[in-house]
Amino acid sequence: MSILDPGQVPHPVIVTESGRSTVAYHSVLLFNVLDVEIFEEYDIPDKLYDDTPEQIKNLFDVHKTLSLKNIQECYNDALYYRDEIRDMFKHGTISLRQRSFSEKIFWNTIHQIAKEKAKMKNPPPDLEDIESAIADIYYCNFSVFQSIPDSWAIDQLFPIMPLHRLLELPKRNTVIADITCDCDGKIDHFIDLHDVRNTLPLHEIKNGDDYYLGVFLVGAYQETLGDLHNLFGDTNIVSVRINPDGHYDLVKEIRGDSVADVLSYVEYEPKDMLVRFREKAEEAVQNGLITASDRKEIMQAYDNGLRGYTYYER
Repeated sequence: MSILDPGQVPHPVIVTESGRSTVAYHSVLLFNVLDVEIFEEYDIPDKLYDDTPEQIKNLFDVHKTLSLKNIQECYNDALYYRDEIRDMFKHGTISLRQRSFSEKIFWNTIHQIAKEKAKMKNPPPDLEDIESAIADIYYCNFSVFQSIPDSWAIDQLFPIMPLHRLLELPKRNTVIADITCDCDGKIDHFIDLHDVRNTLPLHEIKNGDDYYLGVFLVGAYQETLGDLHNLFGDTNIVSVRINPDGHYDLVKEIRGDSVADVLSYVEYEPKDMLVRFREKAEEAVQNGLITASDRKEIMQAYDNGLRGYTYYER
């Protein structure tokens, strides 16, 4: 406009195809938390044995003398002695039990540093993301590569939040791991008010209670880009229509891929597999390895497995 207006040149009509901003809102990914690995402080004795290696004693002293005033110094020393002790273990000069004990001291120290750092208005740059080092891991029933591949491929940030206990303050700092066997199957960058944070606040899981998370703005490209990484197929899909009065209707339900579906995509024929498995089971009966009743139960379990969902079901 600053160029065209002085020359009284008419403005052109600009047409854009803003795919992500237009369609990202139409789809939400929901999944449940299967298990949790919680970081907890370890029990450490007040005194060490006289024959404890010097480096472990030094690390122990760092843990005991930690305060807000020397937090940066203690952090640097803890890293230094931790690395020294690991090198000693590699060279066989300390035992596995001593290495394990030193790791407990180290992680208790990091946990205490994180507590002290929370009291600081301007923490040192080295300590800015220390909470991520002691974050809980929430193992969730989904595949990053299948359902939100852009999170892994281009570091796209998706809004993620719990769907339960919204009136409770979440107090656990977490990262999210999927159920694939790939070490990249995780989410450890999340949207924050002003920047990107490395942990997501979630609630502590109560025994036996369901806990679901939602990943939003996944309507653009995610389902289309999703592959069969680790042979996890399409998820179950429910189309929801929200009415003017606020009520909603479940318009259409599409069942996700079964194990048999995914196997057929990669050139395995489920029917042939079932026949071969049945022959093996019958051979086991004839050899007295299992009973006829066992054979029936095993065949039913195998058939149910082929027909079942590629994700965990209850």
